[in-house]
Amino acid sequence: MSVQVRYFAAAAEVADCDEETVLLPLGATVGQLRAELSHRHGPGMEAVMASGSFLVDSVVSRDPARPVGARVDVLPPFAGG
Repeated sequence: MSVQVRYFAAAAEVADCDEETVLLPLGATVGQLRAELSHRHGPGMEAVMASGSFLVDSVVSRDPARPVGARVDVLPPFAGG
């Protein structure tokens, strides 16, 4: 499955892009996406993802078992909550 991944703030800086398309197995989860992004972008991305969250088809999630959708935003932690 093709997933459009968008990066914001520190995540975009680490990825060196604002978005990319990631190919994952059908039925992939946030955990699988996280592993792929860590593999692609290294420990800096892992640090962003560890303290940030994912917006999966407009729903915020940190659950690694949540299935990914057509679009996932990688959100770093934001000041002030």
